[in-house]
Amino acid sequence: MTIRDTARNFFDACETGKGWDGCRQYCHDNATFAAQADIVDGIDTLADYTDWLASMFVPCPDGHYELTGFAVDEDRQKVIGTGIFKATHTVDAGNGPPTGKSVAADYAYIMEFDGDKICHMTKIWNDGHSLRQLGWAE
Repeated sequence: MTIRDTARNFFDACETGKGWDGCRQYCHDNATFAAQADIVDGIDTLADYTDWLASMFVPCPDGHYELTGFAVDEDRQKVIGTGIFKATHTVDAGNGPPTGKSVAADYAYIMEFDGDKICHMTKIWNDGHSLRQLGWAE
């Protein structure tokens, strides 16, 4: 399997809420995570990030993504995937009654490889904008 295939399989598993159980086969056990987004501040492992994202499917069970770009940088052993995550808050998951509001959030994943598995991922995303769209922040 190429790093492109691995990254694409990881991207799909992550973005459909499979959590670490569904993503771990594509990653090193100690894979790290980074993002300049307040809502995921303190999350520094890919395991914790994938489980956090899976938890978003509780208040927003219709969550899905639209892949908008995918590129491989062989020289740097990185794969970049971009998408739009779409969901509507329809379930009270302890975060308050459903707002009925929807999000369409642009984001990018930069997946770094060590051998044939992901060792680090950076997410570029405006979390504040997403939270305001869902009615979870002002």
